[in-house]
Amino acid sequence: MSRLSHINEAGDAVMVDVSDKAVTARTAIAEGFVAMAPETLALVTTGEAKKGDVLAAARLAGIMAAKRTHELIPLCHPLALTKVGVDFAWETNGITVTATAATNGPTGVEMEALTAASVALLTLYDMAKALDRAMVLGDIRLLEKSGGRSGDWRAE
Repeated sequence: MSRLSHINEAGDAVMVDVSDKAVTARTAIAEGFVAMAPETLALVTTGEAKKGDVLAAARLAGIMAAKRTHELIPLCHPLALTKVGVDFAWETNGITVTATAATNGPTGVEMEALTAASVALLTLYDMAKALDRAMVLGDIRLLEKSGGRSGDWRAE
């Protein structure tokens, strides 16, 4: 088993030194799901919720969160993101959030994509909680990543 890159020989947490890593184009796509009552889903998807355009707020929150991932997750490098996108797909019992992050740099953007999806989900909950406090957030996962020394990866 390989050792964790954020733990040194003494067992201390460290920020990985990426100064010698090649700058390459890197992308990551993550997703998550929020389950909600049909009435809530209808109000959110039509933009008729009391708080306004829930999806616009969630998209903006996800994008903003990706840009601040290094402030939220210990040991993450601050990255110059070249793209962050947050999209929504309607399911019969909720909404799937898909977040994409990209950069040209020495380290990947998986955490940025996962953070964007997570915060978009949290914002969906916050904006619609007056309608449905029983919403369930989950299934947050990395779908794929590309670039870097380890190459491409895709969830099965």
